Parts: sequence; structure tokens; C-alpha cells
Amino acid sequence: MKEGPDIARIGTLIGDPARANMLTALTGGRALTATELAQAAGVTLQTASSHLSKLEDGGIISQRKQGRHRYYALADTATASLLEGIMVFAASRGHLRHRPGPKDPALRKARVCYDHLAGDYGVRMLDSFVQSGAIDAEGENLRLTDQGRDRLSEIGIDLDTLASSRRPLCKSCLDWSERRSHLAGTLGKALLSHFLQNGWARRSEDSRAILFTPSGERKFLSLFPAE
Repeated sequence: MKEGPDIARIGTLIGDPARANMLTALTGGRALTATELAQAAGVTLQTASSHLSKLEDGGIISQRKQGRHRYYALADTATASLLEGIMVFAASRGHLRHRPGPKDPALRKARVCYDHLAGDYGVRMLDSFVQSGAIDAEGENLRLTDQGRDRLSEIGIDLDTLASSRRPLCKSCLDWSERRSHLAGTLGKALLSHFLQNGWARRSEDSRAILFTPSGERKFLSLFPAE
């Protein structure tokens, strides 16, 4: 095809193993330095810088300077959704890079997907919202109901602030480990921030896992019961 979107370029940028490792590290939502990304990719700093330049030129990542340091992050939520979708497709076809290790159960249970909760707990949360009538789901289209607005106000989520964002309030995001949708959008981001800020959970220092405290887990399971 001589005209139209150049998917070959995007595929080449994402498909390189070192760059794929870097992008996977960035799906955790944190901005990372070139040194940190070189470690994630298993390459030298010089090689990492070359990869990062290509990804930035391709619109996959962005960088910002803070003092003497440069930090890299995914360009936007569309990039994060693209990467999560590729992970889902790869897992569904049996394309896994390693055998399950000690970190895998924690990642499958609860992890960060760019800026919202994913894994079993992320899927459970969306399922609970839908089953209770807080969110109306028509296929992949999600809409917060009046009942949902009341419920979120009780939880402590400021919906007026979220409404000012250009991003969708509720958005479904296909989960690579559960192969079902979890909740993204500004609401998904706000809920994960709520759990972290109130001490229900914390981010793992060496992976994308979200680690709930015993009391935080009890609160979460009570708030989002499985039916």
C-alpha cells in the first residue's frame, strides 16, 4: 500500500526487542531516565540513547528535562492502549517471553497500566461497577450512571475535577493477563490514585505490581464485591 498510515514503521519501532523492553517498562506510568531504560532493555547507555531517539522521532515516547536529567515517558494514553492491546494479542497466541516467575502472580493480581489499575483486581473493579449499575456498559462503551456518581462521591472521588479533562471519564482497556476489560480513563486514574494516597496499596519498587496492604485489600474487596 503506497498511501495511508505507515503501520510498518510503528511495527518496526515497537518490534525491536530492546525497544519493546523499554516500552514495557514505561507502561508502568513512571518517567524513567535513559540509564534506567538501558537496564530494563539490557543494553548499553549509548545503544539505549539511539533507541530512545528513534522512539521519540516516531511519536511513541516524549521526554522532559528536569535539572541535569532527562526523563522519558510514553507519548500519551493512546500509546499505552496500543501497547496493552499488543500484549493481549501476544499472550492470546502463546507468545510469552519467559516462564512464569515469582513476580508474575503479583502482576496478574494487580498492576498499574500506565495510570490505572489492571490485572485481576482491575477487571474485578469494572465488573463490580457494571453489576451494581454504577457503570452502564454497551460493548466496550462505558457510561457512568447517576447511581455511579453518587457511589463515587461516597468514595471520595471529585467528579467535577475529572469532568474538566479532555480525556474520557470512563474507558475500557483490554487486560493482557485477564483478556477482559478493566477501567481506564480519568476515573480509572483517579481511583488508583485514591487507593495509593489513602494507603490501601503501594507500587512495587521493581515491577508494575500494585501491592495492597491487608487492611487495604479488605476495603477494596468490600467496596468491589464479586458476584
